[in-house]
Amino acid sequence: MSETRLLPARLYHDQAAFDAEQEAVFERTWQVVGHVSDLPNPGSYIAQKVGRYEVMVVRGQEGELNGIRNACRHRGAVLGTGRGAFETKGIRCLYHGWTYRYDGSFLAAPEARSFDCLDRAGLGLPKIQVDTLMGLVFVNLDLAATPLGEQLAGLEDLAGRYLKGPLEQFGPGLGVHAWDPKWDQGSNWKVLIDNYLEGYHVPTAHPGLTRLYQYQKYTATPHPGFTFFEAPLRDEPSGNRVERAYQKLVRPMPGLSEEDARVWRYALIYPNTMLDLYPDQVNVWRIVPESPNLSHICMSQYRAAGSGVRTKVVQRLNIAINNLVTEEDEGVVVRVQRGSANPGFEFGPLSSREVAVGWFADRLRESLADTGLLGHDVSRT
Repeated sequence: MSETRLLPARLYHDQAAFDAEQEAVFERTWQVVGHVSDLPNPGSYIAQKVGRYEVMVVRGQEGELNGIRNACRHRGAVLGTGRGAFETKGIRCLYHGWTYRYDGSFLAAPEARSFDCLDRAGLGLPKIQVDTLMGLVFVNLDLAATPLGEQLAGLEDLAGRYLKGPLEQFGPGLGVHAWDPKWDQGSNWKVLIDNYLEGYHVPTAHPGLTRLYQYQKYTATPHPGFTFFEAPLRDEPSGNRVERAYQKLVRPMPGLSEEDARVWRYALIYPNTMLDLYPDQVNVWRIVPESPNLSHICMSQYRAAGSGVRTKVVQRLNIAINNLVTEEDEGVVVRVQRGSANPGFEFGPLSSREVAVGWFADRLRESLADTGLLGHDVSRT
């Protein structure tokens, strides 16, 4: 029987591989930048970096979402940072005052007559694709990319009920549009994704999850554009006080069933968007490569608007449980990054519990096929 393996270990450390991934992977895939609730009014915007480009999504006057490059056409100044709202009827550059409509078309420049030639029609901000799924906002720099809904066919049936209805952001996550150095992780972005994609390490690395999960029933189901996971929770009370309180108090959010209260679900949208689907909240993660040996985590936490006191207590318990899991995972991925840097090292075979890791490796092979990085590498041995 053939066996899927990870990519060559050198691609987890090589600067040339990192540079090629920016164009071949991140600038040709759908990247999550926020939630529709982050863009409530005309002029509301989210700004983020995708691959090598600064981009922005702006709510238009008619309620539409506009995806545009985030650099003034005059001298290249970034027009917006993080999440915010433009105060005027347009996007005004804070450097020289050049102004654009919310759709990115050029509007005006101070002292326009001082320019020998001002091609108004040609000075708009370049467009990028923007789309939504389950209320999440995605962008894609590739104007010819497969539509978001087509790429993620089936995901809404599995996860849509978790994101229905009015949601509010809460908790320590600053948002998938925000940036804080304390969320840096000392590993290649692919190590973080590989780790998220399997439960094989749970009994060794995560004592708390072992107490909560029915590990033998943990499943991963790959689809063309995403992988979906289910981790049923144990019926017997945990011996840990925080975990036991969570088990006792948790109730499903509006739109979920009692059955949903007994399972934690996850989804990985290729290449770097992760959804944690809990009965009490939804976490949205985006892994951003910073260098071959450094990645950044952007994360938003959402709950049903108007959640009661009991639910908020449960969410605090959830955060406490998963903060420990995150710390444990950080230690694991740093170890992998260090060890896999040994000269001549290559990753070993994957178990049946790592099927999604193999799926990810094969998807990366497809994305990197034309870069020349893979050389003689084959996916099956």
